[in-house]
Amino acid sequence: LPPPSISLQALDPVPTHHLCVDRVRLEAFSDNSGKLQLSLQEIVEWLTSKDEELSQQLPIGGDVSAVQHQAEFHQAFVEDVKSRGPFIYSVLESAQAFLAQHPFQEPEESLPDGKELSPRRRVLNVSRSVWKQASVTSDLWEKLTARCVDRHRHMERTLERLLQTQAAMEELDVALEQAEGVRDAWEPVGDLFIDALQDHIDATKLFKEELSQVKEGMKHVNDLAHQLAISDVHLSVDNARALEHLNSRWKLLQVRPGERLKQLQDAHRDFGPGSQHFLCSSVQVPWERAISPNKVPYYINHQAQTTCWDHPKMTELYQALADLNNIKFSAYRTAMKLRRVQKALRLDLVALGSLAEVFREQDLQQGEHVMDVVEVIHSLTALYERLEEERAVAVNIPLCVDMCLNWLLNVYDSGRNGKMRVLSFKAGLVSLCKADVKEKYKYLFRQVCGPGGQTDQRHLSLLLHEAIQVPRQLGEVAAFGGSNVEPSVQSCLRMAPGKPAIEVSHFLEWMSLEPQSMVWLPVLHRVAAAESAKHQAKCYVCKQCPIKGFRYRSLKQFNVDICQTCFLTGRTSKGNKLHYPIMEYYTPTTSGEKMRDFAKTLKNKFRSKQYFSKHPQRGYLPVQSVLEAESAETLAEMENQTCSFFTDSLSPDESLGGGGGGLWGCGCSCSTNPDATLSLLCPSWSAPPGSSCLPLAPPPSGSPRVLQSEYRRLQWRHEEAASVPMLTEAGEGGVLCSPTADGGPQEDEELLAEARVLRQHKTRLETRMQILEDHNKQLDSQLRRLRELLLQVDPE
Repeated sequence: LPPPSISLQALDPVPTHHLCVDRVRLEAFSDNSGKLQLSLQEIVEWLTSKDEELSQQLPIGGDVSAVQHQAEFHQAFVEDVKSRGPFIYSVLESAQAFLAQHPFQEPEESLPDGKELSPRRRVLNVSRSVWKQASVTSDLWEKLTARCVDRHRHMERTLERLLQTQAAMEELDVALEQAEGVRDAWEPVGDLFIDALQDHIDATKLFKEELSQVKEGMKHVNDLAHQLAISDVHLSVDNARALEHLNSRWKLLQVRPGERLKQLQDAHRDFGPGSQHFLCSSVQVPWERAISPNKVPYYINHQAQTTCWDHPKMTELYQALADLNNIKFSAYRTAMKLRRVQKALRLDLVALGSLAEVFREQDLQQGEHVMDVVEVIHSLTALYERLEEERAVAVNIPLCVDMCLNWLLNVYDSGRNGKMRVLSFKAGLVSLCKADVKEKYKYLFRQVCGPGGQTDQRHLSLLLHEAIQVPRQLGEVAAFGGSNVEPSVQSCLRMAPGKPAIEVSHFLEWMSLEPQSMVWLPVLHRVAAAESAKHQAKCYVCKQCPIKGFRYRSLKQFNVDICQTCFLTGRTSKGNKLHYPIMEYYTPTTSGEKMRDFAKTLKNKFRSKQYFSKHPQRGYLPVQSVLEAESAETLAEMENQTCSFFTDSLSPDESLGGGGGGLWGCGCSCSTNPDATLSLLCPSWSAPPGSSCLPLAPPPSGSPRVLQSEYRRLQWRHEEAASVPMLTEAGEGGVLCSPTADGGPQEDEELLAEARVLRQHKTRLETRMQILEDHNKQLDSQLRRLRELLLQVDPE
């Protein structure tokens, strides 16, 4: 509607002169003003009723049909208002003309009671009344027309938003229906195949990502409803129920994928290819395989109501290894124990190429990267599955994986922290796999060398440290120079004088000398090769014929052959002295080798015992022991990453005398934290506690009783030092051996040489015993502090 064209500013009174109005003109004025006032009053009442009628049209409906109906009604209302417009304009124009003829200026005056108004005063009052009515009429008309325009625009916006909301709700309903169809088609997690769990996990994650579009649609619908509510438009009952239903469906749909994803991930962790569930079949009743919080397995014996870290089969293997403790040569004793471990773990069938391929597939390239137990299990599973496929042999994969994991944890994670370096994992498996020993050397060297094919002192120390853990776990580390690898590193560095780095050629040259810290590895290969060897000769001691395994031929006496059992255990016969030179063979001899031995024997016939005692040559490159090294910085760094020297000294799996027996099934280790006072409250642990509670690491075994046992083993080692023969010169067919003592009378030179060896060994033993005594004092001090703390506790 167009706004009224009358301006009430023109109706302001202006000064006029006093007018004299006669009675006739006054009557005519009264008739005209009365009609005008009556018209204005009628318009005011009509406008007021229309304004009330417009207000009654609120609120605007909450659905499209209601708003459309209201829009039609409002349109009719506007047409009615517009049709009244000309009449209102004409009345207002008449009022403007009337006020122009009869202006007023004086303010309205109140007269005393009983006094009549003068004609002039009456004219002014009528003019003022017309002016007021015209002003009210003009305001009401402007207000009504403006409200009609605003209501029309509001209805248009409301109708547009309702149409958007309706379309968005229909689109959202379709999207929810599709998503609910996918959700309803999900199979129960328990009915899924284990191999398909990962695919379902990926599909569920993708489904959750696709739900983001549904989420945006739901947000858009709710925003539209909120905008309508702000504009005082409330959805109809049907629309409100539909929106509430959509929100309920969305909440259910939003929660279900998260729950299913968690179920799938739990099932994949517990039963999937990378889980440990399939390893439960590695033990039989009454044993049960359980998992600690850091994923490290332990084993519960329900019959005995005990738990232990070692697999039952591993415990049996360790007990069987104790039968080899009568072997007097530490390198051979260690190698034969490792050979049994190698065969028990089926690693004697695993080729180095297969190992390398598995390492590549599992992305195990960075040696210092730390693996957890799950990663180790996944890699071992892939390894044994490849072995079964390539060799076409039946492999008990759960048992092999569990046993190999158990052995690796014993070697590189005796504290059962659930972590080991990739280099540790590789070194352990490569050491026991089936490959040429030089190929093993090369592969291990490549794990610590840089892009230029060279390595530095630090990385070489890491490699040798990982390698020495293998005999250390068997309790044989004392015979190989101890846990300190610095002397071995310095020995290898001398192969490349004046060069800051070591090349593979220098490393291979050094390993060809069979250094003391690594001699167990080539001996292991000779032990493996000798298993199938059969020699057509009779043992001079036990009369076994043919000789199986190693054959030892005397290079001092003719036709004297000794089997490996007699030689390695130190059995001799009359006239056969252990200090005589002996040649070892692990393959049948050729005619050329026989002639060479005959020539050497003939030459040795003319040599005295003094000659042999003056010319001893070890078959390996000796190094200093752990207590004699000049620098222990690298040792300290590496020991802090695995276990402390205190653990190394008191580990029940290590026999300082080289015996390695007695405590194989114990499965415990010492605490690496000297302040672990709570653990020291129970110093007599020999295995993890009962099935009701299992700590992350076995409790310490550093009690005075264990220290005394350690002291006795050191004494036994001291007593055996004079009777244990040692390997000497290496020959083409094997290793030439020359014992240092045979229990009989010795010449002066032999006695002096033996005394020197004994003095050196005694110094090492005394130093080590002093360390044990210091640790014993520390334990006593900690126990005293604990007693004081316990006494300070209030009994109440």
